[in-house]
Amino acid sequence: MRKQIVAGNWKMNNDLAQTEALISDLKKYTKLSDAAIMVAPTFTNLWHAYQSLKGTNIEVIAQNMHFAKNGAYTGEISASMLKSIGVETVILGHSERREYFNETDELLAKKVDAALESGMKVIFCFGEVLADRKSGNHEKVVESQIKNALFHLQASSFFNIILAYEPVWAIGTGETASPEQAQDMHSFIRKTLSNKYGSDVAEGISILYGGSVKPNNAQEIFSKPDVDGGLIGGAALSADDFFAIVNAF
Repeated sequence: MRKQIVAGNWKMNNDLAQTEALISDLKKYTKLSDAAIMVAPTFTNLWHAYQSLKGTNIEVIAQNMHFAKNGAYTGEISASMLKSIGVETVILGHSERREYFNETDELLAKKVDAALESGMKVIFCFGEVLADRKSGNHEKVVESQIKNALFHLQASSFFNIILAYEPVWAIGTGETASPEQAQDMHSFIRKTLSNKYGSDVAEGISILYGGSVKPNNAQEIFSKPDVDGGLIGGAALSADDFFAIVNAF
């Protein structure tokens, strides 16, 4: 059975004091959930968050990493650096990284390789902009992003990959893909994987939806058969909202 996952991407929010406060609020929730729970603080607060959440059912993950093991890459963070502080999972390919930092499919393929070679797990993001959706090219765009960055991998690599479909037009806009739109795309993604790697890989991989998931729409979105959870942005900055989404399963 595929794992249900809710991952909170805190983006460039929360200084140390704010991180401590949010973690304190998160730790108040003791209700057990079958879903895997993850949070991604900023780089400067990863170590503190990891130490504070050690022994809980909340995994601390990273928002990004570089493809090189080390070297003259000022301001960058390597997989080994993340692993050295206990971080085992990284988000790659987020639409904001693609748009604001010009990350290409080719670059992301190198990052995915570096993470997997270091024994890390990857939440790999992809999705179309509004123009692609309106023109009917959304499936072609998503298929291209997946193939260009991931289809050089062996099937066994997908045991360490989580996919996250994020319609770019629904991130931070208040717009949300309808549950039916999310299901249709997730089903298409699974079919794309099946055509390349077979049904075992396609049916075994978790595919998250990322795009303005809130407590009031999470249950309907998560009820769709091919939606295995969410990559949560703004709502992850409130412990109450975040765990309302977790408990939507």
